[in-house]
Amino acid sequence: MTNKIKIKIDGKEIITDQGKTIVEAAHENGIFIPTLCNFAGALPKGCCRMCTIKINNRFMTSCTTPAAHGMEVENNTNEINDFRKGIIELLFVSGNHFCPSCEKSGNCELQALAYRYQMMVPRFPYDFPMKSVDGSSPYIIKDQNRCILCKRCIKTIKDDLGRHYFAFKERGHKLEVLLDEKMGKEISSALAKKAMENCPVGSIIFKEVGFEVPIGQRKYDHKPIGSEIEN
Repeated sequence: MTNKIKIKIDGKEIITDQGKTIVEAAHENGIFIPTLCNFAGALPKGCCRMCTIKINNRFMTSCTTPAAHGMEVENNTNEINDFRKGIIELLFVSGNHFCPSCEKSGNCELQALAYRYQMMVPRFPYDFPMKSVDGSSPYIIKDQNRCILCKRCIKTIKDDLGRHYFAFKERGHKLEVLLDEKMGKEISSALAKKAMENCPVGSIIFKEVGFEVPIGQRKYDHKPIGSEIEN
């Protein structure tokens, strides 16, 4: 039998199962904590830091921190929301995210979070990097300009033998997520579509079909991100 524990998030007491992470406990109790790298079925790594919360005056990632009985968590505060907004701004200025012309617009989690946290003009200078676009796969376009290095594609897109289609290359500011050249040419259309769906931004685009769902009818066009979780 699973042990139940009680924690508080922004003063609200919730009940969850022992062993659940804070973000899992929050979401199952109708409290939204934003994430970009965290994905169902994949081991959490805390890469993006969007799910940062505060416990005992210490910043923690809620996707990697197990809930503990009696824990008091700060989530929706001005300090933490400004921290999250800063992460969003840095992701925008470090890539080339041109939302109006992007296939993922309206379904993009980064764009939706920018709206939720009311990002207007970033506080940081734009890098305007010149990054590569790989179209060698019959089904996928991999645009490095929009990649946020969240690792979702690396963790979730595998073949029947467990081999990864995507992998990191280089380190530091040269770090990129690449589609394996050989495996990319053999990937199925179904798995390519899944890769696009799993990507939180417009870095992985499925070829041949563009704007299948019209702008204005997409996931976040009418409801803000997190509304499906919040009570």
